[in-house]
This record gives sequence, C-alpha cells and structure tokens, in this order.
Amino acid sequence: MGIQNLFTAGGVVMWPLLGFSVLAVGLIIERVSFWVRINKRQSRVVRDVLNLYRLDNVVGAMDKLQKNADLPLARIFLAALELEEPNPEEFRLALESESQAEIPLLKRFQNILETIIGLAPLLGLLGTVLGLIASFASLNLGDVGGTKTAGVTSGISEALVSTASGLIVAIFTLLFANTFRGLYQRQIALIQEYGGQLELLYRRRYERGEKTYASTR
Repeated sequence: MGIQNLFTAGGVVMWPLLGFSVLAVGLIIERVSFWVRINKRQSRVVRDVLNLYRLDNVVGAMDKLQKNADLPLARIFLAALELEEPNPEEFRLALESESQAEIPLLKRFQNILETIIGLAPLLGLLGTVLGLIASFASLNLGDVGGTKTAGVTSGISEALVSTASGLIVAIFTLLFANTFRGLYQRQIALIQEYGGQLELLYRRRYERGEKTYASTR
C-alpha cells in the first residue's frame, strides 16, 4: 500500500498524525543532540574543575567553567563560585537555586512528547471509528453477500490503518521519551553528587580561612 493509499484509507486523522510524527522527530533530534553534548563533555569537565579547586586553583577552575558554560553543571558551579565571599549556607543556597533553574532546560519538550504519546493512539482510534461509520453507512442489509458487503469488509480493514499509524507514532515517541526521562534522572543524581562534592570542598576551604584569620588576631 502506497503512502497516498495509506492516507486515503486512514482518513482525515492521518494529517494530524503526520504533523505529530514530524514534530516528534524534530524534538527528538534536538534532545538527542543536547544529551550527547552533555554526556560527552560534562563529567570530564566537572572532575577537572573539582581537582583544580581541591588544589586551591580557584582561578583555573573558574576559567574552565566559563569556557564550558553551555553545560548545566558548569552554570550551577559558576552561580556559587561567583559569589563574593559567601558563607557555607549562602554557597549551598546558590547551588540549590541554580540547580532548580536548570530543571526546565533538562526537561525541555517533555510535556509535548507526552502529549503526542497520549493523543496519537486516540486520533488513530477516532480514524478507525469514523471509517467504520462510513463503511456501515454504505451497507445495504438486503444485499448481504453482495458487492457492497465486500466493500464494507475492505473498508473495515482499511479503517484500521489509522489505529496502526497512531500506535506507531506513540510507540516511537514513547521509546525516546522514556530514554530522555532516564537521562534527566541521571543528570539530577550527578548534580546532587558533584554539587555535594563542591560544597564540601568549599566548607573545608572556608573553615581553613576562618582558622587562619583567628590565629592572626
């Protein structure tokens, strides 16, 4: 069955399903590019920054973060490290507030993908129902076994095309949406892990500075 025949068989709902499929593919490509970029560089950059900060090379750590400011964790670290002489509580609050600000970027397009997953099968079912209504409307009960009955049987088979199309769009989108959800949860765990490490290093550095200041008085 060719593309034109598929659209004819599926009915009017095939057009919104086509729009959903194009939209889903576009969003999936954007999200794949986003997560590939993050997973390829972020862990290495953050480990380097933590090592520099551990060696009291704050300038080097800040420079590396600024060069990689397109990464979520780099922006989170910068928000805290750019504060002027914060106490540990202020440092922690800066990390937490910036982490919350990054969540919408990490979950971007998730609601749209979930909407496509929910609506695509319903549109497919609607197309099937409309096809069945049209098929049975053309049925003449006095012509049982005749040519019109054969046409109804063929129409029912073709009407199921819309349901199959809706399911294909939903399943395809669901596969990637669940993958992105898993990547988001992993990213949240990494933010908590690396953010905790930076906070601990800052607390130790802050306490050393307090002790040094107290000993000089």
